[in-house]
Amino acid sequence: MADTAITSAAVTVKKPPSLLAGSWLPRVLVGAAILLIWEVVVRALAPAYVAKPTGVVMAIPRVVVDPAFWSATLATLTAVAQGLGIALVLGTIVGMLMGRSQLMERSIRHYVNGFYAVPMIVVLPLFSLWFGYSAQTRIATIIFAAMFSIVINVADGARAVPKEYLEVAKSFRSNKLSVLTGIVLPASLPYLLAGFRLAAGRALIAAVVAEFFLSIGGLGYFILYNSRVYKHNEAFVGVLLLAAFGVGFELLIGWVTRRYMPWYRRGDKS
Repeated sequence: MADTAITSAAVTVKKPPSLLAGSWLPRVLVGAAILLIWEVVVRALAPAYVAKPTGVVMAIPRVVVDPAFWSATLATLTAVAQGLGIALVLGTIVGMLMGRSQLMERSIRHYVNGFYAVPMIVVLPLFSLWFGYSAQTRIATIIFAAMFSIVINVADGARAVPKEYLEVAKSFRSNKLSVLTGIVLPASLPYLLAGFRLAAGRALIAAVVAEFFLSIGGLGYFILYNSRVYKHNEAFVGVLLLAAFGVGFELLIGWVTRRYMPWYRRGDKS
């Protein structure tokens, strides 16, 4: 009777996490496979001066002690930061006006969408005529490349503000400026961050393209010069730095989103 009275208890056994289930291991394996294929193909088919992983690794110590490399890096990142700051302010203002004003939205929507689709390389000759072959042209190109993605996303966020929030503000007789700064803008922050994430990538591309076209100091010109003198490994170190900047900015935006806006993309931890 005692044996029949015994009831089996459900025991939950937690299995140790599999290495393959981790998010980092597949990325490492794919990256290692790409580097191996790259190394083998270049050694077998390409000239000796073409960049390959082992050559790039050996070139890193030479490049990082070169003052010209860090001067070029500072010039590019400074220009990107300045252009992004201006684009963020202008894009947020225009986006808020588009999102909350039907007249403004109908007046400039097609222009914003049109300018967003224009390749930045098309406007570079025009900007070079206006500002000369100088750093001002690079800043103007960065602003042009970055601004419209912010405008579009902020406008979408301003239109997506719940009506209940606006009705509460109206019941307390809040003026339009208070509604925009105290309700619409905070509610649009996820959209603003999404637009800023896109704008940062476009701004970095614009800076490099402008340096290619204008031959002014920066990482773009550093890469171009080393490629022309057949120092492809050194040039690729600059490419890796640009990629690291893009990845770092992406991780920073993801951290800010999870830290200060936990309701937005709660499950996004990659």
